[in-house]
Amino acid sequence: MNNYTKEDVLRLLEEEDVEFIRLQFTDLHGTLKNIAVTSGKIAGLLENGCRFDATAADGVPRVKDSERLLIPDYSTFEILPWRPQQGKVARLLCDVMLPDGTPSKICSRGILKRNLEKAEKQGYKFMIGPECEFFLFETDENGNPTVVTHEQAGYFDIGPLDEGENARRDIVMNLEDMGFEIEGSHHEAAPAQHEINLSYDGALETADNIQTFKLAVRTLAKRHGLHASFMPKPKNNVNGSGMHISISIEKDGRNIFGDTSDPNGISKEGYFFIGGLMKHIEGMSMITNPLVNSYKRLNPEYEAPVYIAWSAHNRKQMIRIPAIVNGGSARIEFRSPDCAANPYLTIALIIAAGLDGIENRIMPPAAVDENIGRLTPEEREKLGVRRLPENLKEAIEAAKADPFIMETIGKETFEQYASMKEKEWNDYNTFVSEWELSEYLNRY
Repeated sequence: MNNYTKEDVLRLLEEEDVEFIRLQFTDLHGTLKNIAVTSGKIAGLLENGCRFDATAADGVPRVKDSERLLIPDYSTFEILPWRPQQGKVARLLCDVMLPDGTPSKICSRGILKRNLEKAEKQGYKFMIGPECEFFLFETDENGNPTVVTHEQAGYFDIGPLDEGENARRDIVMNLEDMGFEIEGSHHEAAPAQHEINLSYDGALETADNIQTFKLAVRTLAKRHGLHASFMPKPKNNVNGSGMHISISIEKDGRNIFGDTSDPNGISKEGYFFIGGLMKHIEGMSMITNPLVNSYKRLNPEYEAPVYIAWSAHNRKQMIRIPAIVNGGSARIEFRSPDCAANPYLTIALIIAAGLDGIENRIMPPAAVDENIGRLTPEEREKLGVRRLPENLKEAIEAAKADPFIMETIGKETFEQYASMKEKEWNDYNTFVSEWELSEYLNRY
């Protein structure tokens, strides 16, 4: 993150010949929105914020006094390298505020910042690293997205089998032009499926990076005549796309998850953090797996976790402790979230749940290294293994049953978010699908 001031931003606009600035913010769904202004108008907006009618963004009650302010975060100023280089386009990420300058309760970026402030008061600094998966599909003759692909590539394949190789390289190079550090990229398990791993960064910076990453992927894929989809399960009978999140915590400059005397290299704080995640994961799923479609990805046959368990040896469990290689840092990998999730709310809940585990010394059950799907229900019960919600309705009910979820994201945000998800579930249940037509239309 750059430590830009308002004066730095104004200077860069002039020096770099920037003519258009996008003031970006994220709604409760996790969708990136923006208001675009010209460089001639930006000085006043940097000083006073940009007013807008927040009822146009999902998650804001349709009531009076709905005006909000976008307050730019100067440190997020970036020139978009894929836009024209004469009369350039830049962006600033913004917090949503009330007209009096106080934080809006439905600003998901602000919710993450408030949770980070609590952690910082205890001396904790979070480092987060996401692994983002997506599909590159073909478009039809009108440029509309499809789920069609003619490639047959799989894990780690290269061109010409990997037909999205050039698009993926273009995405990585543009992101690096914006200052991103990319750990690596490769073809994933399913045809047309890809993964790009972002380097560790601070929690807020990582959430910002995920939003910019998704914008870059979609924009640059379109330039290659492709449609990039972060939908968790866009096709039957192939792997879905997740967003594995790795977490470590520093205190007094030291990674507190590491303990060389432990067989797994993890400290008590690390185990307590896992315990906190496992305690709250059912309710968190409404946020970390926010779509009806999210629960069609969560299938162990396609390498996605279903059961609430951890392991240092089984890579397929919901929480795993990766091996420490070549002097690397101890970390915890959380594998159930997907890229449809609002990254600010997701990371806020991960932080709060983990700290609840540390503060209350919540020790997780014993590790489960075997394939849980092959165990009988009685064996799973004996091991204390619970199951993630099977659908969005169960996730909503679990969130309502765990007061921690509302406490973490705030009452107003929780009620608005749950209401949106309940509508989504009801809409899904009343929609006549192609499957129903193919199964029933000719028979009944």
